[in-house]
Amino acid sequence: MSNTHATGTPHALELRNLRKSFGKSEIIRGVNLAVQPGERVAIIGPNGAGKSTLFNLISGRFEASSGEVLLHGHNITGKRPFEINRMGLSRSFQITNIFPKLSVFENLRCSVLWSLGYRYTFLKFLANLDDANARAEELMHMIKLDRKHDVLAMNLTYAEQRALEIGITIGGGASVILLDEPTAGMSKSETTRFISLIKEVTEGKTLLTVEHDMGVVFGLADKIAVVVYGEVLAFDTPDAVRANPRVQEAYLGSAVADAQAGGH
Repeated sequence: MSNTHATGTPHALELRNLRKSFGKSEIIRGVNLAVQPGERVAIIGPNGAGKSTLFNLISGRFEASSGEVLLHGHNITGKRPFEINRMGLSRSFQITNIFPKLSVFENLRCSVLWSLGYRYTFLKFLANLDDANARAEELMHMIKLDRKHDVLAMNLTYAEQRALEIGITIGGGASVILLDEPTAGMSKSETTRFISLIKEVTEGKTLLTVEHDMGVVFGLADKIAVVVYGEVLAFDTPDAVRANPRVQEAYLGSAVADAQAGGH
């Protein structure tokens, strides 16, 4: 598989024959995937298909049994999560991952420090870091939590906590963002608002999301990767995936009809 797409620049993210086994069970079975810079890709598939395992391999939480993961043409296979993050890839989790006893502003300020060049030091007062404070304020505005500046994260609503996590995820300046079921547990109205938020804050970035809500998938993604039994069954535009008989048989079925009926 070529390391570049048609423009001659490296793919934002590329998986080459990626495999992962736990004991004798092979969960990821030779996945090949190439995502272009700025593309929004939804990864869908039945429970147990290997979607979260794939995310864990990409972000370095799991070590691949074989194969490669490339980020902007650089091989990141075997690197630790914090190393991958510093190379420009950030992810959120199914379970909200924030600092509950810090305020919204403090959570966001923590997320931007490394990308602004601040390392481990006890000689600086955070309040005096004008660039970090300004960036945190900017993020707070982007995720629509301006009025929650001093509210502790644990006192936010569930949807607000998820928005804060999105802010933290993009705070480090990563160009590739992984979101694991970002709308899980939200009401329909919250989901609609959250899709708009995700589109806005990831503008110009490469986005991969694991999602079960077909309305979210068809409303957000430029392309859809269908994972079934640890393999990519299809990787194409939403319309092409909708029309793919193998995909309908293996996974989508009535979900496609529901999404079409809803106008997605």
